Amino acid sequence: MTDHLELEPEPSAAAVLFGEHLEQGRAFTEALARHGEELGLIGPLELPRLWTRHVLNSALMAPLLRPGRVADVGSGAGLPGLVLAIIRPDVSLTLIEPMERRVAWLERQVDELGLSNVEVLRARAEDTKLNGTFDQVTARAVSALRTLIPITAPLLRPGGELVLLKGAGVDGEIGSAEKAIRKYRVRDGEVLVLGEGVLAEVTRVYRATVG
Repeated sequence: MTDHLELEPEPSAAAVLFGEHLEQGRAFTEALARHGEELGLIGPLELPRLWTRHVLNSALMAPLLRPGRVADVGSGAGLPGLVLAIIRPDVSLTLIEPMERRVAWLERQVDELGLSNVEVLRARAEDTKLNGTFDQVTARAVSALRTLIPITAPLLRPGGELVLLKGAGVDGEIGSAEKAIRKYRVRDGEVLVLGEGVLAEVTRVYRATVG
C-alpha cells in the first residue's frame, strides 16, 4: 500500500447507501484499501477517493437490481459485484473474472464477508457457456459498449436487462455501438444518472432490455 496516501474518510452517504449492511461495506472497503494496490485491483492514487469514486459509485446501482440472477462481468476488485451482493442479499450474484489473482481475492472476500448469495467463476464471459441464464448483467470499467454488448448480452435470458456502469462519454458510446445494439436485439436503451445530491460526482448507468 502506498504509504503517503490515506484512505478517504467514510462519507455520510455510505450509511445511506449501505443501510443495515454498512459494517460489511466498511470491512470490504478497508480490505480493498489494505490489499488493492499490491494485488493490482486499484491504482496507486485511488485511496483518497476509494469510497466515493469506487465503492459508493457501485452502491448507487443497488436499487436497480431485481430479485433473481445477476452476472457481474469482469468483476475485478468486486466493483460493483461484491458491493451489490452486500446491499442486496435477495439477489444471486455470479462474479465472472478471468484473472486467477483477482478470483482469489473475490473468493476470499466472499468468505470473510459471509456472503451466501455469491458465486465466483473464473472465466471470460464469452467462454462461460451460461448464455441465456441471467435476469440482469452488469459491468464496470470493462470496455466501450460496442465491445461490451457482444460479451454481456448473450448471458441474458430473453427479456433480461443490461445494467452497465459507464462514464460521462456514454452517449458517444451508444452511437458507436449501433451495429451491436441491432445485432443483439438491444432495445429501450436509456442512460440513468444516479447520485445527484448524494455524491459530488454522479454515476451513469446504461440500462436496456435484450431480446
